[in-house]
Amino acid sequence: MNKLNQLGTLVMIFLACACQASSSEDQVSKAAENQSPTTTISNDEFNAEGEVVLISNTTNSTEPAEGATPKEEDDAPATQAVVEERKEESSGERDQGSPTEEKATSTEVETNQNPETEAVEEEEETIPNNETEPAEEEKVKETPSDATPPPPSHKIWNNLLTQYVSRAGNVQYKSLKESRMDELEQYLKELADNPVQKSWTKAQKMAYWMNAYNAFTVKLILDNYPISSITNLSGGKVWDKKWIKLGDMTYSLNNIENDILRPMYKDARIHFAVNCAAKSCPPLLNRAWTDVNLEYYLEGQAKRFINHPDYNQISADKVVISKIFEWYAEDFGNIIEYLNKYSKTKINADAKVSYQEYDWALNK
Repeated sequence: MNKLNQLGTLVMIFLACACQASSSEDQVSKAAENQSPTTTISNDEFNAEGEVVLISNTTNSTEPAEGATPKEEDDAPATQAVVEERKEESSGERDQGSPTEEKATSTEVETNQNPETEAVEEEEETIPNNETEPAEEEKVKETPSDATPPPPSHKIWNNLLTQYVSRAGNVQYKSLKESRMDELEQYLKELADNPVQKSWTKAQKMAYWMNAYNAFTVKLILDNYPISSITNLSGGKVWDKKWIKLGDMTYSLNNIENDILRPMYKDARIHFAVNCAAKSCPPLLNRAWTDVNLEYYLEGQAKRFINHPDYNQISADKVVISKIFEWYAEDFGNIIEYLNKYSKTKINADAKVSYQEYDWALNK
Protein backbone atom coordinates (compact mmCIF):
# COMPACT_ATOMS: atom_id res chain seq x y z
CA MET A 1 0.00 0.00 0.00
CA ASN A 2 2.80 2.32 0.72
CA LYS A 3 4.25 1.70 -2.74
CA LEU A 4 0.95 2.35 -4.41
CA ASN A 5 0.58 5.57 -2.53
CA GLN A 6 4.05 6.66 -3.55
CA LEU A 7 3.33 5.78 -7.19
CA GLY A 8 0.13 7.79 -7.11
CA THR A 9 1.91 10.72 -5.63
CA LEU A 10 4.55 10.60 -8.39
CA VAL A 11 1.85 10.47 -11.06
CA MET A 12 0.11 13.51 -9.65
CA ILE A 13 3.40 15.38 -9.38
CA PHE A 14 4.16 14.54 -13.03
CA LEU A 15 0.75 15.72 -14.19
CA ALA A 16 1.10 18.91 -12.22
CA CYS A 17 4.50 19.60 -13.78
CA ALA A 18 3.17 18.87 -17.24
CA CYS A 19 0.28 21.30 -16.79
CA GLN A 20 2.63 23.95 -15.48
CA ALA A 21 4.96 23.46 -18.47
CA SER A 22 2.06 23.67 -20.89
CA SER A 23 0.86 26.85 -19.26
CA SER A 24 4.34 28.39 -19.54
CA GLU A 25 4.55 27.54 -23.26
CA ASP A 26 1.15 29.16 -23.89
CA GLN A 27 2.29 32.28 -22.07
CA VAL A 28 5.57 32.39 -24.02
CA SER A 29 3.66 31.92 -27.31
CA LYS A 30 1.20 34.70 -26.53
CA ALA A 31 4.02 36.99 -25.48
CA ALA A 32 5.78 36.26 -28.78
CA GLU A 33 2.62 37.05 -30.74
CA ASN A 34 2.21 40.38 -28.95
CA GLN A 35 5.87 41.36 -29.48
CA SER A 36 6.67 43.84 -32.44
CA PRO A 37 8.26 42.16 -35.47
CA THR A 38 11.91 42.78 -36.23
CA THR A 39 13.84 42.60 -39.49
CA THR A 40 16.91 40.46 -39.52
CA ILE A 41 19.52 40.48 -42.30
CA SER A 42 21.38 37.24 -42.88
CA ASN A 43 23.93 36.09 -45.43
CA ASP A 44 21.10 34.55 -47.45
CA GLU A 45 19.64 38.05 -48.02
CA PHE A 46 22.50 39.22 -50.35
CA ASN A 47 21.93 38.61 -54.07
CA ALA A 48 24.51 37.34 -56.53
CA GLU A 49 25.92 40.88 -57.15
CA GLY A 50 26.41 41.44 -53.41
CA GLU A 51 23.49 43.86 -53.12
CA VAL A 52 21.38 43.74 -49.93
CA VAL A 53 17.77 42.54 -50.42
CA LEU A 54 15.49 43.83 -47.64
CA ILE A 55 12.54 41.66 -46.68
CA SER A 56 9.63 43.74 -45.44
CA ASN A 57 7.60 42.23 -42.54
CA THR A 58 4.47 43.92 -41.28
CA THR A 59 1.97 42.91 -38.63
CA ASN A 60 -0.86 43.14 -41.18
CA SER A 61 0.77 40.95 -43.79
CA THR A 62 -1.10 37.82 -44.73
CA GLU A 63 0.39 34.44 -44.07
CA PRO A 64 2.45 33.08 -46.92
CA ALA A 65 0.80 30.45 -49.02
CA GLU A 66 1.44 26.92 -48.07
CA GLY A 67 4.76 25.71 -49.42
CA ALA A 68 6.05 29.25 -50.05
CA THR A 69 8.80 31.02 -48.23
CA PRO A 70 8.90 34.75 -47.34
CA LYS A 71 11.80 35.21 -49.75
CA GLU A 72 9.89 33.74 -52.65
CA GLU A 73 6.87 35.91 -51.86
CA ASP A 74 8.95 39.10 -51.75
CA ASP A 75 10.95 38.22 -54.85
CA ALA A 76 7.83 37.94 -56.97
CA PRO A 77 6.70 41.58 -56.58
CA ALA A 78 10.30 42.74 -57.00
CA THR A 79 10.62 40.76 -60.21
CA GLN A 80 7.29 42.11 -61.44
CA ALA A 81 8.41 45.66 -60.62
CA VAL A 82 11.63 45.14 -62.58
CA VAL A 83 9.66 43.79 -65.52
CA GLU A 84 7.26 46.74 -65.40
CA GLU A 85 10.20 49.19 -65.10
CA ARG A 86 11.85 47.63 -68.12
CA LYS A 87 8.58 47.86 -70.01
CA GLU A 88 8.36 51.56 -69.15
CA GLU A 89 11.96 52.13 -70.23
CA SER A 90 11.27 50.25 -73.46
CA SER A 91 8.13 52.31 -74.01
CA GLY A 92 10.10 55.51 -73.32
CA GLU A 93 12.70 54.52 -75.85
CA ARG A 94 9.99 53.97 -78.43
CA ASP A 95 8.47 57.38 -77.64
CA GLN A 96 11.79 59.20 -77.83
CA GLY A 97 13.00 57.29 -80.85
CA SER A 98 16.23 55.46 -81.21
CA PRO A 99 19.41 57.32 -82.22
CA THR A 100 19.04 55.89 -85.71
CA GLU A 101 15.46 57.07 -85.99
CA GLU A 102 16.45 60.48 -84.58
CA LYS A 103 19.24 60.80 -87.13
CA ALA A 104 16.88 59.78 -89.91
CA THR A 105 14.35 62.37 -88.75
CA SER A 106 17.05 65.06 -88.65
CA THR A 107 18.16 64.09 -92.14
CA GLU A 108 14.58 64.28 -93.37
CA VAL A 109 14.21 67.79 -91.91
CA GLU A 110 17.43 68.93 -93.57
CA THR A 111 16.35 67.33 -96.83
CA ASN A 112 13.02 69.08 -96.63
CA GLN A 113 14.64 72.41 -95.84
CA ASN A 114 17.29 72.39 -98.57
CA PRO A 115 14.86 72.51 -101.53
CA GLU A 116 13.08 75.49 -99.97
CA THR A 117 16.37 77.33 -99.45
CA GLU A 118 17.50 76.59 -102.99
CA ALA A 119 14.15 77.74 -104.32
CA VAL A 120 14.45 81.06 -102.49
CA GLU A 121 18.01 81.53 -103.77
CA GLU A 122 16.95 80.74 -107.32
CA GLU A 123 14.03 83.11 -107.02
CA GLU A 124 16.28 85.85 -105.74
CA GLU A 125 18.67 85.28 -108.64
CA THR A 126 15.83 85.61 -111.16
CA ILE A 127 14.51 88.84 -109.71
CA PRO A 128 15.13 91.65 -112.35
CA ASN A 129 17.68 94.34 -111.42
CA ASN A 130 15.17 97.09 -112.18
CA GLU A 131 11.98 96.34 -110.28
CA THR A 132 10.38 99.69 -111.20
CA GLU A 133 9.51 98.72 -114.76
CA PRO A 134 7.31 95.71 -113.95
CA ALA A 135 5.39 97.87 -111.47
CA GLU A 136 4.98 100.58 -114.10
CA GLU A 137 3.79 98.04 -116.67
CA GLU A 138 1.16 96.79 -114.24
CA LYS A 139 0.06 100.35 -113.62
CA VAL A 140 -0.25 100.98 -117.36
CA LYS A 141 -2.55 97.96 -117.73
CA GLU A 142 -4.88 99.40 -115.11
CA THR A 143 -4.88 102.88 -116.68
CA PRO A 144 -8.25 103.70 -118.28
CA SER A 145 -8.21 104.04 -122.08
CA ASP A 146 -9.06 107.75 -121.90
CA ALA A 147 -6.24 108.55 -119.44
CA THR A 148 -3.07 110.36 -120.47
CA PRO A 149 -0.39 107.90 -121.65
CA PRO A 150 2.80 107.76 -119.57
CA PRO A 151 6.24 108.76 -120.90
CA PRO A 152 7.93 106.23 -123.20
CA SER A 153 10.59 103.91 -121.86
CA HIS A 154 14.17 105.02 -122.59
CA LYS A 155 15.54 101.53 -122.02
CA ILE A 156 16.51 100.82 -125.65
CA TRP A 157 18.35 104.12 -125.93
CA ASN A 158 20.10 103.50 -122.62
CA ASN A 159 21.33 100.08 -123.82
CA LEU A 160 22.72 101.56 -127.03
CA LEU A 161 24.49 104.38 -125.18
CA THR A 162 26.13 102.11 -122.61
CA GLN A 163 27.44 99.82 -125.36
CA TYR A 164 28.52 102.26 -128.07
CA VAL A 165 29.48 105.44 -126.19
CA SER A 166 32.60 105.67 -124.04
CA ARG A 167 32.77 107.52 -120.75
CA ALA A 168 34.66 110.28 -122.56
CA GLY A 169 31.69 110.66 -124.93
CA ASN A 170 33.23 109.10 -128.04
CA VAL A 171 30.67 107.33 -130.23
CA GLN A 172 31.33 104.12 -132.19
CA TYR A 173 29.18 105.20 -135.14
CA LYS A 174 30.34 102.49 -137.53
CA SER A 175 29.60 99.56 -135.18
CA LEU A 176 26.29 101.05 -134.15
CA LYS A 177 25.18 101.49 -137.75
CA GLU A 178 26.21 97.96 -138.73
CA SER A 179 24.61 96.09 -135.87
CA ARG A 180 21.95 98.06 -133.97
CA MET A 181 20.44 100.59 -136.37
CA ASP A 182 17.04 98.86 -136.22
CA GLU A 183 16.91 99.28 -132.44
CA LEU A 184 17.64 102.98 -132.72
CA GLU A 185 14.81 103.30 -135.25
CA GLN A 186 12.51 101.47 -132.82
CA TYR A 187 13.34 103.90 -130.04
CA LEU A 188 12.80 106.94 -132.25
CA LYS A 189 9.39 105.53 -133.19
CA GLU A 190 8.52 105.23 -129.49
CA LEU A 191 9.37 108.91 -129.07
CA ALA A 192 7.31 109.83 -132.12
CA ASP A 193 4.30 107.79 -130.94
CA ASN A 194 4.45 109.19 -127.41
CA PRO A 195 4.88 112.98 -127.51
CA VAL A 196 5.09 115.08 -124.35
CA GLN A 197 1.89 115.39 -122.33
CA LYS A 198 0.90 118.21 -119.99
CA SER A 199 0.36 115.75 -117.14
CA TRP A 200 4.01 114.64 -117.16
CA THR A 201 6.35 116.00 -114.52
CA LYS A 202 8.96 118.62 -115.34
CA ALA A 203 11.73 116.02 -115.05
CA GLN A 204 9.92 113.61 -117.37
CA LYS A 205 9.51 116.34 -120.00
CA MET A 206 13.14 117.47 -119.77
CA ALA A 207 14.39 113.89 -120.06
CA TYR A 208 12.19 113.30 -123.10
CA TRP A 209 13.44 116.38 -124.98
CA MET A 210 17.12 115.85 -124.15
CA ASN A 211 16.97 112.20 -125.24
CA ALA A 212 15.15 113.20 -128.41
CA TYR A 213 17.80 115.81 -129.27
CA ASN A 214 20.68 113.37 -128.75
CA ALA A 215 19.06 110.32 -130.37
CA PHE A 216 17.97 112.18 -133.51
CA THR A 217 21.43 113.76 -133.78
CA VAL A 218 23.01 110.28 -133.72
CA LYS A 219 20.43 109.14 -136.30
CA LEU A 220 21.40 112.08 -138.54
CA ILE A 221 25.09 111.09 -138.40
CA LEU A 222 24.37 107.39 -139.03
CA ASP A 223 22.17 108.18 -142.05
CA ASN A 224 25.11 110.07 -143.57
CA TYR A 225 28.00 108.01 -142.21
CA PRO A 226 30.92 108.06 -142.96
CA ILE A 227 31.17 111.80 -142.43
CA SER A 228 33.86 113.98 -140.86
CA SER A 229 31.66 116.72 -139.36
CA ILE A 230 28.01 117.46 -138.79
CA THR A 231 28.56 120.90 -140.27
CA ASN A 232 28.94 119.25 -143.68
CA LEU A 233 25.20 118.53 -143.75
CA SER A 234 22.49 120.86 -145.03
CA GLY A 235 25.01 123.54 -146.00
CA GLY A 236 26.09 124.02 -142.42
CA LYS A 237 22.53 124.84 -141.34
CA VAL A 238 21.69 121.33 -140.09
CA TRP A 239 20.17 122.61 -136.83
CA ASP A 240 17.53 124.65 -138.66
CA LYS A 241 16.15 121.81 -140.78
CA LYS A 242 12.78 120.53 -139.61
CA TRP A 243 12.73 116.76 -139.95
CA ILE A 244 12.04 115.38 -136.45
CA LYS A 245 8.39 114.26 -136.28
CA LEU A 246 7.03 113.80 -132.76
CA GLY A 247 3.31 113.28 -132.51
CA ASP A 248 1.60 115.78 -134.82
CA MET A 249 4.51 118.23 -134.82
CA THR A 250 7.76 118.40 -136.79
CA TYR A 251 10.81 119.97 -135.18
CA SER A 252 14.37 120.99 -135.94
CA LEU A 253 17.23 120.50 -133.51
CA ASN A 254 17.17 124.25 -132.88
CA ASN A 255 13.44 124.06 -132.06
CA ILE A 256 14.10 121.45 -129.37
CA GLU A 257 17.05 123.29 -127.81
CA ASN A 258 16.24 126.97 -128.25
CA ASP A 259 12.44 127.02 -128.36
CA ILE A 260 11.66 124.33 -125.78
CA LEU A 261 14.50 123.28 -123.47
CA ARG A 262 16.15 126.64 -122.80
CA PRO A 263 13.17 129.00 -122.47
CA MET A 264 10.81 126.56 -120.79
CA TYR A 265 13.12 125.03 -118.17
CA LYS A 266 15.70 127.80 -117.74
CA ASP A 267 18.49 125.51 -116.58
CA ALA A 268 21.95 126.34 -117.98
CA ARG A 269 23.08 122.75 -117.34
CA ILE A 270 21.03 121.75 -120.38
CA HIS A 271 24.06 122.81 -122.47
CA PHE A 272 26.06 119.99 -120.86
CA ALA A 273 23.29 117.49 -121.59
CA VAL A 274 22.59 117.92 -125.32
CA ASN A 275 25.29 116.89 -127.78
CA CYS A 276 25.92 118.23 -131.29
CA ALA A 277 28.24 115.36 -132.39
CA ALA A 278 31.36 117.55 -132.31
CA LYS A 279 34.60 117.12 -130.37
CA SER A 280 34.29 120.48 -128.60
CA CYS A 281 30.72 119.78 -127.57
CA PRO A 282 30.17 118.62 -123.98
CA PRO A 283 30.54 114.80 -124.03
CA LEU A 284 27.50 112.70 -124.86
CA LEU A 285 26.42 111.00 -121.64
CA ASN A 286 26.57 107.22 -122.02
CA ARG A 287 23.25 106.87 -120.19
CA ALA A 288 19.72 107.77 -121.18
CA TRP A 289 18.20 110.70 -119.31
CA THR A 290 15.31 109.81 -117.03
CA ASP A 291 13.26 111.70 -114.48
CA VAL A 292 15.05 109.65 -111.79
CA ASN A 293 18.68 110.36 -112.76
CA LEU A 294 18.18 113.84 -114.20
CA GLU A 295 19.50 115.95 -111.33
CA TYR A 296 22.36 113.59 -110.50
CA TYR A 297 23.77 113.50 -114.04
CA LEU A 298 23.15 117.20 -114.76
CA GLU A 299 25.36 118.07 -111.81
CA GLY A 300 27.92 115.46 -112.82
CA GLN A 301 28.08 116.62 -116.44
CA ALA A 302 28.52 120.27 -115.42
CA LYS A 303 31.36 119.51 -113.03
CA ARG A 304 33.13 117.14 -115.43
CA PHE A 305 32.90 119.50 -118.42
CA ILE A 306 34.02 122.64 -116.59
CA ASN A 307 37.04 120.93 -114.98
CA HIS A 308 38.15 118.99 -118.08
CA PRO A 309 41.31 120.59 -119.58
CA ASP A 310 40.31 119.61 -123.13
CA TYR A 311 37.36 121.98 -122.90
CA ASN A 312 38.42 124.59 -120.33
CA GLN A 313 41.72 125.79 -118.81
CA ILE A 314 41.12 127.36 -115.45
CA SER A 315 43.45 129.19 -113.07
CA ALA A 316 42.87 131.77 -110.37
CA ASP A 317 43.70 134.77 -112.57
CA LYS A 318 42.85 133.52 -116.05
CA VAL A 319 40.32 131.19 -117.72
CA VAL A 320 40.20 130.01 -121.33
CA ILE A 321 36.79 128.43 -121.68
CA SER A 322 34.44 126.86 -124.23
CA LYS A 323 32.64 128.96 -126.83
CA ILE A 324 29.39 127.60 -125.40
CA PHE A 325 29.77 130.05 -122.49
CA GLU A 326 30.00 132.90 -125.01
CA TRP A 327 27.20 131.78 -127.33
CA TYR A 328 24.75 131.28 -124.47
CA ALA A 329 26.09 133.91 -122.06
CA GLU A 330 22.56 134.97 -121.03
CA ASP A 331 21.92 131.48 -119.60
CA PHE A 332 25.01 131.53 -117.35
CA GLY A 333 24.86 135.07 -115.99
CA ASN A 334 28.10 136.11 -114.28
CA ILE A 335 30.45 133.56 -115.80
CA ILE A 336 33.07 133.67 -113.02
CA GLU A 337 30.42 133.04 -110.37
CA TYR A 338 28.92 130.22 -112.41
CA LEU A 339 32.26 128.52 -113.02
CA ASN A 340 33.13 128.74 -109.33
CA LYS A 341 30.05 126.65 -108.51
CA TYR A 342 31.78 123.66 -110.12
CA SER A 343 35.45 124.54 -110.57
CA LYS A 344 38.04 122.77 -108.42
CA THR A 345 40.20 125.90 -108.69
CA LYS A 346 38.89 129.06 -107.08
CA ILE A 347 38.71 131.77 -109.74
CA ASN A 348 39.26 135.40 -108.78
CA ALA A 349 36.39 137.76 -109.53
CA ASP A 350 38.63 139.90 -111.77
CA ALA A 351 40.19 136.95 -113.67
CA LYS A 352 40.72 137.40 -117.39
CA VAL A 353 38.23 135.47 -119.54
CA SER A 354 38.80 134.26 -123.12
CA TYR A 355 37.26 131.57 -125.34
CA GLN A 356 38.66 128.59 -127.20
CA GLU A 357 38.19 127.84 -130.86
CA TYR A 358 35.48 125.25 -131.43
CA ASP A 359 36.43 121.89 -132.94
CA TRP A 360 33.61 120.61 -135.17
CA ALA A 361 35.26 117.28 -135.98
CA LEU A 362 33.08 114.23 -135.38
CA ASN A 363 33.10 112.92 -131.80
CA LYS A 364 34.18 109.39 -132.60
